[in-house]
Amino acid sequence: MLYWLTLLSDGGDFFNLFRYITFRAGGAFLTALIFGFIFGKPLIAVLRRRQGKGQPIRDDGPEGHFVKAGTPTMGGLLIVGALLTSTLLWARLDNPFVWLVLFVTMGFAAIGFADDYAKVSKGNHKGVPGRIRVALGLAIAGVATYWAMQVHAINDLDLVARLDDYDALSGRLALPVFKDVLLNLGLLFIPFGMIVIVGAANAVNLTDGLDGLAIMPVMIAAGTLGVIAYAVGRVDFTDYLDVHYVPGTGEILIFCAGLFGGGLGFLWYNAPPAAVFMGDTGSLALGGALGAIAVATKHELVLAIVGGLFVVEALSVIIQVLYFKRTGKRVFLMAPIHHHYEKKGWAEPTIVIRFWIISLILAMIGLATLKVR
Repeated sequence: MLYWLTLLSDGGDFFNLFRYITFRAGGAFLTALIFGFIFGKPLIAVLRRRQGKGQPIRDDGPEGHFVKAGTPTMGGLLIVGALLTSTLLWARLDNPFVWLVLFVTMGFAAIGFADDYAKVSKGNHKGVPGRIRVALGLAIAGVATYWAMQVHAINDLDLVARLDDYDALSGRLALPVFKDVLLNLGLLFIPFGMIVIVGAANAVNLTDGLDGLAIMPVMIAAGTLGVIAYAVGRVDFTDYLDVHYVPGTGEILIFCAGLFGGGLGFLWYNAPPAAVFMGDTGSLALGGALGAIAVATKHELVLAIVGGLFVVEALSVIIQVLYFKRTGKRVFLMAPIHHHYEKKGWAEPTIVIRFWIISLILAMIGLATLKVR
């Protein structure tokens, strides 16, 4: 919205700053951060008053979690509110990628909110049935992936005629490291994109089991994807890095900056011991957002590296379930894998901080794929 202040600029004044994505990204970060600090306490007070007993604690969970009884959930409303406000204020609202990512974020936030509300109102950890959540998520992801393909196709029609070395991207899967490899999936790209978005949403949801565990890796992944979105949205950067040019994705950096600021504001209250949990409202929304950014920027496979922690968390659950059904035995003491380490006697802050470190290492590896060709 503030971008349109550039109409008041003569090219050499303060209003000209709003032309620059980096300046507006900084504004989005500060706006989201301040939003979190201003509305954090009032929101927690409202949630505590309305929820009574707070998020239900599973009886079969780690013993140390029972002390968390009474902690309110749905804190993801704070992150989503900060993210939505900062993005609408600072991003170019004529950019389709901005609306695509917001659509996925808000759609998954609505699914998560319904699930959290069902859990709190019923007083147990069973919310909206899993099949319904997955079906709704797939519907949102399907629309978003088709939308992304249409935007990419419009860009292709324009750029193929103007750039001799431009490769059409719509419906194609770009491979990291291999600069000239594009797998043409055609319409199969739609189910692939759906899996990426829904998979990311549910993987973050599974990771959100300890105070502060999910939000920092999400922020790290968002910051990394924001840099990637900015880089692939500039033809000069893509020429230098030998990566595929995806015009318009630079504006996603503003969304990522808002997510980072909103995440910090939430972490202020979610740091151990948490005053509020993000709940499915936050975890599904943020995971879906990461998946949507990856699809928009054509870095779906890089997301698996940058968000490798989420992949491991999800795989630990899949392995545990499949192995138990086959043998009646468990691979891990408890899944997801962060609970396994709790059962082994690791302190919660130790698990959280070490997982943060792993996320940062994976993010650096993901960024390296921009140049390693």
